[in-house]
Amino acid sequence: MNQRKITIAIDGFSACGKSTLAKDLAKRLNYVFIDSGAMYRAAALYCLNHQLIQNGVLEKEAINAQLKQMAIHFEVIDQELHIFLNGSDVSDAIRQPEVAGIVSIVAAYKPIREKLVEAQQKMGEKGGIVMDGRDIGSVVFPNAELKLFVTADPEIRVQRRLAEMKAKGILMNRDEVRENLAERDHLDSTREESPLIQVADALVLDNSHLSKEEQLEWVLQKVALLVAN
Repeated sequence: MNQRKITIAIDGFSACGKSTLAKDLAKRLNYVFIDSGAMYRAAALYCLNHQLIQNGVLEKEAINAQLKQMAIHFEVIDQELHIFLNGSDVSDAIRQPEVAGIVSIVAAYKPIREKLVEAQQKMGEKGGIVMDGRDIGSVVFPNAELKLFVTADPEIRVQRRLAEMKAKGILMNRDEVRENLAERDHLDSTREESPLIQVADALVLDNSHLSKEEQLEWVLQKVALLVAN
């Protein structure tokens, strides 16, 4: 007998391991994983490539005129999820520091959010989906059966982001990363459109001292209880 498939919404701060957890969950459950953060990074890359952001300020009229031409989709290649922007694989390009520095500004712009939220909701219409981001439980899937809010100690987050950048051949110092994360937290939590919040029915997962395997097993236990009922 097949178990019912639920929607899992994962929110939280940058460098808390949300995407890693979401990918591992999707793999174990045979669900679809959607990295909403990658979608906003792709939108930010589009803005960079088309000079739609100047000195940290969005060229809103130009963005509005070009929104229909911004096409973002995912493909699975060699069992890995890749993100494409207007037909080009930008999975590595969206992880550059230049993109990280503006993604919160881009993600806070209402027309961009509306376009990407609509796409995300369409992807999750049939359930069996794991999506991580900052407004997944509050805006994208407010009726998700399982909502998680992931957090971790700030210095542990800094170390994780440094390791991530080093693995991609991008060298940043600890102070740069700390400043970037603090600025991102502030922008994400205080923006007018869909700010990062912990919704009342979300389970809090502080993974500061948990291994990837330990946090995965913790969540799988919660999923097992839900699908059994």
